[in-house]
Amino acid sequence: MSIVANPALAPLGVRKMEWVRDFMPVLSGIQTRFEKEKPLSGLRIAVSVHLEAKTAYLGTVLKAGGAQVYLTGSNPLSTQDDVAAGLASLGVETFGIHGVSEEEYERLLLEALACQPHIVIDDGGDLIDLLCTEGKGAQYAGALIGGCEETTTGILRLKARERAGCLPCAMMAVNDAKSKHYYDNQYGTGQSVWDAVMHTTNLLVAGKTVVVAGFGYCGRGVAMRAAGLGARVIVTEVDPFKALDAVMQGYDVMPMDEAAALGDYFVTVTGCRDVITKAHFLQMKDNAFVMNAGHFDVEVDVKGLARMAVSHKTRRENIAGYTLENGRTVNVIAQGRLVNLAAGNGHPAEIMDMSFAVQALSAVYLAQHRDTLEKKLYDVPKELDDQIAQVKLRAMGKEIDGLTEDQASYLNGFTV
Repeated sequence: MSIVANPALAPLGVRKMEWVRDFMPVLSGIQTRFEKEKPLSGLRIAVSVHLEAKTAYLGTVLKAGGAQVYLTGSNPLSTQDDVAAGLASLGVETFGIHGVSEEEYERLLLEALACQPHIVIDDGGDLIDLLCTEGKGAQYAGALIGGCEETTTGILRLKARERAGCLPCAMMAVNDAKSKHYYDNQYGTGQSVWDAVMHTTNLLVAGKTVVVAGFGYCGRGVAMRAAGLGARVIVTEVDPFKALDAVMQGYDVMPMDEAAALGDYFVTVTGCRDVITKAHFLQMKDNAFVMNAGHFDVEVDVKGLARMAVSHKTRRENIAGYTLENGRTVNVIAQGRLVNLAAGNGHPAEIMDMSFAVQALSAVYLAQHRDTLEKKLYDVPKELDDQIAQVKLRAMGKEIDGLTEDQASYLNGFTV
């Protein structure tokens, strides 16, 4: 039975879902196909993705495919109570309440897993982690066929499990599909981060110095949009090739120890921990803003900042100001959690259209190949990836060339 904050909010949540559906043509096409073919009939699917309108629509699409769907959030601050109520009203078992404690968040994850899922759709790896943990969710893993992982952070966790030989089932690396990381990570993160920052602060980006920690696809998007808004951009990196890429794109590159004194806005997008720490806070300008766009809230040491501050207070919704002994204030947006969702509405619907299409079709792939898949991490098949991109192009009114037989032979290494 669903657990939501206020069922009376359901009409508001349904209205949000109806809005995003109109801008997600690929997923809508999959829904139409699912309604006819029912490729997920008889399967239980547990979903842990940020519980907002686009995710809710994915839940209804999976249900249209014949699955029993049990959906929860992947971050307490990104759950929208009206959407959770709306999704529950449409027959999807929903477990999500905004702003709960870490303990309650885990309880809601376990509520979703109690169905003993055949397939999990994960965002950051929390479901798989619980399913691998004795005394928590391991008792719910008996029916597992496989799962799909949405994020870079989650893929890193899965690769570690694969190396250690403790992956509980076959997993699809949805994050690594071109239809996902080329567009979601770069264009989705780039726009949604600055949408959240500008809405939350009501301040200019133009003329400011933005420090972007990490220059993967997400970091590229954050840097690109900051530059487009008129900011000077500094990139910090540990990978020399990514750092070279940033230099070639016209950004300054330096260690965080040097960048700390220069930035007005700091955005971490690394998937690692302890990227901004005590030494950096002490160098920052008065009223610098610090935020995280990586999945977990470990990139910025907010707890360490709180310990070293002489005082702190809420300065504006989703902004906490920490005053240090040197008299300067460091502003943290959204408690160091995923800023574009904890302080904003997440990626645009058109972007998530492609990402969630990959999730839905990967779930079908797992169902269809359940007897042959091993307990390892699989790439999304190229033909599935290409299909999604082609459908998206057509939905945008665009067509592309195709290879002739001679061209295809030439590229395959045959003489013509």
